[in-house]
Amino acid sequence: MTKTLTLTIPSYNVEKFLEQTLNSFVDDSILNDIEVIIVDDGSKDNTAKIAKAYEEKYKNTFKLISKENGGHGSTINTGIKNATGKYFKVIDGDDWVNTEQLVELIKYLKKSDVDMIFTNYIEFYEDTKTTKKIEFLGFENDTEYTFEEISDKEIIPMHSLAFKTEILQKNNIVIDENSFYVDVEYILFPIPFIKTVKFFDLYIYVYRLAQANQSVSINGFQKHIDNHLNVIDTLLDFSEQYSKSDNYNPKYLGYINRRIADMVCTQGAVFSSYSVEDKDIKEQFIKFDNMIKNRNVEIYNISSSLSPKLKLLRKTNFNFYKTIQRLSKIKNK
Repeated sequence: MTKTLTLTIPSYNVEKFLEQTLNSFVDDSILNDIEVIIVDDGSKDNTAKIAKAYEEKYKNTFKLISKENGGHGSTINTGIKNATGKYFKVIDGDDWVNTEQLVELIKYLKKSDVDMIFTNYIEFYEDTKTTKKIEFLGFENDTEYTFEEISDKEIIPMHSLAFKTEILQKNNIVIDENSFYVDVEYILFPIPFIKTVKFFDLYIYVYRLAQANQSVSINGFQKHIDNHLNVIDTLLDFSEQYSKSDNYNPKYLGYINRRIADMVCTQGAVFSSYSVEDKDIKEQFIKFDNMIKNRNVEIYNISSSLSPKLKLLRKTNFNFYKTIQRLSKIKNK
């Protein structure tokens, strides 16, 4: 590996934000240590032009790869395939990093050789221009843990994570393309191969939220509901396959299943967000819920413990469905 850290930037029509994103990597002290791969996913705006300018100015650091549109997963797959850094991290093209903290992270990564690292991150709310720190308490800075030691403490989101690149490449980690919500595949598929982990008490990723067209908004979930359901289906298969594998570990499976259960809860909230007049949605919700119970009772039970609303619906055979729908409608206004 020629670099300490590869940062892959999935980019689709992000001309409004991309300069801020790419500027956040520019610090003379780390330009030789990082590789920034901007994957232009068939953008129709000036995304590629902006990325090209950085590639030309910082030839040893920035690299533009333009390709046909294939969705978020395809950009991550492209990044993994082309990465040359010891570690691999994803930063979406409308987000950015805390430059000073990234400099500190590079110093740590030069000395580290664990399979996975994670850090704190910051949520930035576009509508109010306010921030919120997301912290991982209970972990010691720059301390090595086994994955088993942390498996029942936290589910680490994509914004916090960096994996050792060779784990992604040697184990052929490939996530679904032409779909939203595949970040959960990205954070779970490598888990069976992770043995050692470190936490760094830094705030690296700045995650932009509260954009109306964002896939994680309630409108986004409704628009892309089939994608969310398909990813859950893929992850249920993944859980089952891992439980039957030679390297099966119950703590690892528990970690995987808890994250899938969280997606099940999210899907329940999506079903509950539709209009009370939409009668077909209730039938779809019940069908989905029965499918979860039949395919993986552990995930079904975990999701009940995570969501009091889902637990109530199940206990009452969905008799309180309209009430919960109305409450969800008020909350989402």
